[in-house]
Amino acid sequence: MKKKILVTGGTGYIGSHTAVELINEGFDVLIIDNLYNSEKEVLDGIEKITGTRPYLEIFDICDNEKLIDFFSRNKDISAIIHFAAYKAVGESVRKPLNYYRNNLVSLINLLEAMKKYSVPNLVFSSSCTVYGQPEKLPVTEDAPLQPAASPYGNTKQVGEAIIRDTVSSDENIKAIALRYFNPIGAHPSALIGELPRGVPENLVPYITQTAYGLRDELKVYGNDYDTPDGYCIRDYLHVVDLAKAHVVAVKRLTEEKNKSGYEVFNLGTGNGVSVLEAIQAFERATGVKLKYKVVDRRPGDIEKIWANPSYANEELGWKTVSTLDEAMKTAWDWENHIRKK
Repeated sequence: MKKKILVTGGTGYIGSHTAVELINEGFDVLIIDNLYNSEKEVLDGIEKITGTRPYLEIFDICDNEKLIDFFSRNKDISAIIHFAAYKAVGESVRKPLNYYRNNLVSLINLLEAMKKYSVPNLVFSSSCTVYGQPEKLPVTEDAPLQPAASPYGNTKQVGEAIIRDTVSSDENIKAIALRYFNPIGAHPSALIGELPRGVPENLVPYITQTAYGLRDELKVYGNDYDTPDGYCIRDYLHVVDLAKAHVVAVKRLTEEKNKSGYEVFNLGTGNGVSVLEAIQAFERATGVKLKYKVVDRRPGDIEKIWANPSYANEELGWKTVSTLDEAMKTAWDWENHIRKK
């Protein structure tokens, strides 16, 4: 019998890539998504890549009645990977209540359903934003959590606390929080990738849309930071590498190899890359010159952060494989694919 894995937000950017890797590893994937920031057609890409079309139900997990109904009809779920959340730092500063309601109510509903229907394992999509601006770099899992720089980051901090407290109160529930750094790129098939609605809040889709001519120019938020070239520094990892870490985490929980009821792992490359260096990597990988303009800093952005991923490397046996240039090339291939549809 294949183990059933529920993926909330499974038609989204990271969720869809994770669904592919789960199917490739022999899991039975069920998806819940409200299609707020994704399209149902993503299932076509997943099916073309894997030969399997995952089961999808379309609703919002903030609707507890619908969530309970789903679990009453779908028994024997081995683990849940919880992606479904609003995720834009800048938007969260403008609309904090939307973020607190959506990201926290959905998580509480899910944990209550896990208890009611005896679902034992949860992998939580967390974020390096929980660290705020770290005092020491690269940042490790035991770094003190600074005040979050955005409501989005705070929902991840609070979400982790809710999960940790739930696990410590119920020995039947185990959880792993994966704190990602900055996922970029697309599946090498160019059949799935990042497709934000409206003006992108993330750097790489903004880069690819500008390169394709959909945007007049790339807006770069500040070049007066205390960094070697004045631009923000991030740790960019390929989304397929990130997706594979979720499969490793699911196996760790379902095979009972976790060392405690609640574990936390950083997922990154360990390399800090400035926004300017990311732009140069795109130009190098694709041969396309970008038009960009430096504008004012964006509220909620931190100055610099990159991971120390050694704990995930050693404990999970996971590490990133793809280079920055490879990730940029796949992002560009995906942009060209969707615009030519």
